[in-house]
Amino acid sequence: MRVSTSHLQQLTIFTTVLTGGGVSTMYYLMQKKFAESDFHKLALQELEACPVAMESLGAPPLKVHNIHLTDRSNRVDQHTAQVKIPVTGSKNGGYLYTSAVRDPKTNRWSLTLAVLHLREGQIFDLLNPPPPASAQIQTSEEVDTGHWH
Repeated sequence: MRVSTSHLQQLTIFTTVLTGGGVSTMYYLMQKKFAESDFHKLALQELEACPVAMESLGAPPLKVHNIHLTDRSNRVDQHTAQVKIPVTGSKNGGYLYTSAVRDPKTNRWSLTLAVLHLREGQIFDLLNPPPPASAQIQTSEEVDTGHWH
């Protein structure tokens, strides 16, 4: 049985489009699952509750970008989550480093780390924020980011 070259080309194009669509859908659904997770929401709430960090970003508006799925520092299992969330404002951008644990009894997540690292090197420990009046910016030596170094 002979198959024409045009039929093979059509089959190749169809397979490529179908595969690309499937990969895109999977990527979108994984990003949506991260964005809807409690540990992700808790971290962003901590950021939004810190006026000094938000002002340094130039937020609002705060833009939360997709997590880099290939970044090996992003790890999530049933009991722990460690995620690096890219964020930007109108003045600056950086990464929100978060760690959270899930309580096996209540099944609720709680943050153990929420630290904003800006591109220029400023670091904000969101779980222990500086008072707004002092507006002091912490250095990396002053903030314990655990295993994120």
